[in-house]
Parts: sequence; C-alpha cells; structure tokens
Amino acid sequence: MSGGSYYVPATSKWPVLGSLALGVMMIGTGMVLVHGRGTLITLVGLVGVIAVMALWFRDVVVESRSGLYDAQMDRSFRWGMGWFIFSEVMFFAAFFGALFYVRTFAVPWLGGEGTKGATALLWPEFTAHWPLLSPPDSSIAGPTQVFSPWHLPLVNTLILVSSSITLTVAHEALKEGKRKICRNWLAGTVLLGLTFIVIQGVEYYEAYAHYGITLQAGIYGATFFILTGFHGVHVIVGTLILIVMLFRVMRYHFSPEDHFGFEASCWYWHFVDVVWVGLFLFVYVF
Repeated sequence: MSGGSYYVPATSKWPVLGSLALGVMMIGTGMVLVHGRGTLITLVGLVGVIAVMALWFRDVVVESRSGLYDAQMDRSFRWGMGWFIFSEVMFFAAFFGALFYVRTFAVPWLGGEGTKGATALLWPEFTAHWPLLSPPDSSIAGPTQVFSPWHLPLVNTLILVSSSITLTVAHEALKEGKRKICRNWLAGTVLLGLTFIVIQGVEYYEAYAHYGITLQAGIYGATFFILTGFHGVHVIVGTLILIVMLFRVMRYHFSPEDHFGFEASCWYWHFVDVVWVGLFLFVYVF
C-alpha cells in the first residue's frame, strides 16, 4: 500500500475458542434456569471465557508493545470499539423495549383495559398497575413487594456515577503524563466497581430472601433479574478490564500519545454507567 502500511493480524484461535466457551456457559445457564442443574457446566464455560479474555489480552498487548500497530490500526481499533458499543446499545435496547411493552401494553390488557382481562377474572381485586404483585393467599408465584429505589439502588447509582468521574480524572492524568495520579484514581475506580458488585450481590439476596423476587416470580421478577443481571455481568467484565489497565499503567505500558487500550476501557465503563442510570430510573423509580 503506497504511502503507508497495513498491518494484518496473525491468525488467531481466540475468537473460536471464546465463542465455544461462551456457548458452553449459556447452555449451562439455560439448564440451571430450566432444570435447576448445570451449575458445573456454567462454571466451566465461565472459566473458559475468562481464560480466553486473559490470553487474548496478552496477545494484543504483546503486539502493541512490539510496535506492530500504526495509525491505521489505531483507526481500526476505534471503529471496532465504536461498533461493539453500538451492539451493546442495541442489546440493552431490546430488554428496555420488552420492559416498556410489558408495562405499557401487556399489564393493562391483563387488568382488563378495553376488555375483561384473564388476570382480572382470576383476581377480582386486581388493578392494572406495574409491578404485578401477588395478592394475599395467591397460589401464583410473584413478588410480595418491590425495592425502594432510595436505599441500595441509590447507593449503587452514586457509586457508578462517582466511578465515571474518577476514571475521567485518571484518563486526563494519563494524557498529561501524570502516571502516579492516573494510577491512584484508576485504583479508586476499580475499588468502586468492586463495591458495586458486592452491593448488588446483597441486593439480590434481599430480593430472594425478603421480597419474593425470583426469576420464576412472574414478569416483574424476570425483567428485574434479566436487566440488572446482564448489567451486573457487564460491570464485572468492565472491572476486570480496568484491573488489567491498572497493571499496565503500573508497568509503564501507556504514553500520553499512545493509550487507546486505556481509552477504550473508559468508553466501555462510561457506557455501563449510562445503562445503569436508565435501569435506576425505569426499573426502580418509575
């Protein structure tokens, strides 16, 4: 190619192995949800996904540190990360769309809006309001109450918003060559991410033990755990990525001019934070 270079990455086995590991994990998860068995398969798949991520990261870091990437590759990485985040936007848009449909159309229909709904025939006292709570002495599984958004959900919201601020400070410090400041603020971001994960675990325990909210507890339980659960997985992945970035910063892998790996992790983390704000508003508050 005249006037420049074009780097073609070497053949990689990681996309295939990553897809297989993810498939095993999803099969195991499906078995757990349907039959209550398959935890071991899920864990094997999860370990495989984490191993592939680690080894794939290693190869990319080695290629970058070897000077194989140029401006053209930088543009390719930016476009690739942009399209990846767009796919994530569409992923969550589908679940937010399902929540909107259930709340706006399905629940009023079940309550008898326009015609006598099936649920209203079974529960004369039923009112078409979200969420659907189980009537007293009902044999139909459902949550008995819902979370107050102003306790654990609000705390987690403040944590994630704060983490975006600390990560931005770390990024700006890296661009100015202030590596120590970058390291400290990035470590704070990792700590906030880990705190969010722990608090969400406590919230899930409270949901199961005290609120009757499970995946089998009607449409409210299903949408609650699918939306918050998938987001939680993204927070875990994002935290792992930030931990990798922290170790790379400590090993002097980035410079003010060349640090797209760090920048891409910032894009991903800010996206995860924005999704949580939407979850907080439409799952907990409204």
